[in-house]
Amino acid sequence: MMRSRPLLALVLLLSISNIAAIGAAAQPGPMEDKPKPAAPEPLAPVEKKAVTAHSILLGGQRLAYTATAGTIVIRDDAGKATASIFSVSYVKDGVSDPSSRPVTFCFNGGPGAASLWVHLGAFGPRRVENDDEGLTYATPAHLVDNEFSILDATDLVFIDPVTTGWSRPAPGVDAKQFHGYQGDVESVGEFIRLWLTRNQRWASPKVVAGESYGTTRAAGLAFYLLDRYGIQLNGVVLLSAVLNWQDQEFATGNDLPYLIHVPSYTAAAWYHGKLAPDLQKDLRAALKEAETFALGDYASALLQGDRLSESRRHEIALQLARFTGLSVEFVERANLRITLPRFLKELLRSEGKTVGRIDSRLTGRDLDSAGETPEFDPSIVGFGGPYSAAINDYLRRELGYQEDAIYEHLTDKVRPWTWGDHNEYLNVAEPLRQAITENPSLHVLIASGYYDFATPYFDAFYTAAHMGLPPELRDRVKIDTFEAGHMMYVKRSEHRKLHEDLVRFYREATAGR
Repeated sequence: MMRSRPLLALVLLLSISNIAAIGAAAQPGPMEDKPKPAAPEPLAPVEKKAVTAHSILLGGQRLAYTATAGTIVIRDDAGKATASIFSVSYVKDGVSDPSSRPVTFCFNGGPGAASLWVHLGAFGPRRVENDDEGLTYATPAHLVDNEFSILDATDLVFIDPVTTGWSRPAPGVDAKQFHGYQGDVESVGEFIRLWLTRNQRWASPKVVAGESYGTTRAAGLAFYLLDRYGIQLNGVVLLSAVLNWQDQEFATGNDLPYLIHVPSYTAAAWYHGKLAPDLQKDLRAALKEAETFALGDYASALLQGDRLSESRRHEIALQLARFTGLSVEFVERANLRITLPRFLKELLRSEGKTVGRIDSRLTGRDLDSAGETPEFDPSIVGFGGPYSAAINDYLRRELGYQEDAIYEHLTDKVRPWTWGDHNEYLNVAEPLRQAITENPSLHVLIASGYYDFATPYFDAFYTAAHMGLPPELRDRVKIDTFEAGHMMYVKRSEHRKLHEDLVRFYREATAGR
């Protein structure tokens, strides 16, 4: 046994040497690259939802409904997930025939706004409580049943476009593809198609309803849904419409915004008591005069440009000062062209106040009164906080949807927004015209507030008159005005009026069924 030990040791030594040699041979040489591990595939977003039962008293009738808060994943033609879109839907219980019940897809604007304002202000079964004028909110915000909800006329789906609310691009997907007019319309359109499919609602009357930039989206969707999926809408609701962006952009050589804004200047000056006594007597009479001036003498003067005589220039300055509540000297120094920021700063400058852009009834105070542009919009600040607090509480506590991510109520993460690859202003009045002419049963309702500078009410009339619709279809577009701002529904009396208009609209839009 003693003699076998050296032999055993030798065998062990050789075995260890062979193992070491094999291991060394397996290692890459000094000039070889080590193989890189494959990058893991990004995880696809997971759909989730919370479903709750509720009821509300509308028009003296108790209405039971089911609320669903959750996400739907949209995919490209190859089946790859591109985004997860969050929405809240309200569906009336006990409806056996879906074709008898309209469904309305709602969203806000921005671009970059989630749907919380039309959701918790205008259409949904719950709303943020405020005073009758809509100028004061409790802190923290408090929700009450919305007695003017349109749930009595239609089921509702509130959509947050990608990057707003809790909607996000899928992991590994560039969000920029959604941050532009076309990509936005396509992604929201695909969500609508999927929602109709999964909820078996293709036979239902269908309406899209947008506010602010949401009206741009809604007009684009009216044609896109028809052209891409064969979805014929029954109605399009436009709250505070902006369809032709040429009417919005104060730019050298573009005189349209100056005349479009004059009646809104008159409304703001009237509200703050800055007009001449004869114009202060009646708001609508004053607005009628301002509209006539804007399309008549003022438009003619701006078209003259530098060829306008000095005497005529002074005459126009006197009239413009009369309808804006500003001094003749200021109007002449502005070359008869008053941009919106200048007006917001100038109207109440002597009182050390600025005027709100979203709602000119609200005022703010800057550090000083010497500048040309307000530091902030007091109406956005006044409305933003209460609605943000309300939506975050409501979704989690009442609807039971739990999410730690930030609910992006109004974000600039969608900037820069892509308007299109052409050298012109975006004008979605044209696809809306196409949708109406190809689908003559389509009805459009435009609601505009007198005290709205973000989307001046006069622009709705101007744009509708320039759509080029044939005479027999012009009555498909109806316009109504409200003595409130961009969010006309925050004023109780105007919210009631809006509800009445919408009930009538749904009756007309679905009359052929």
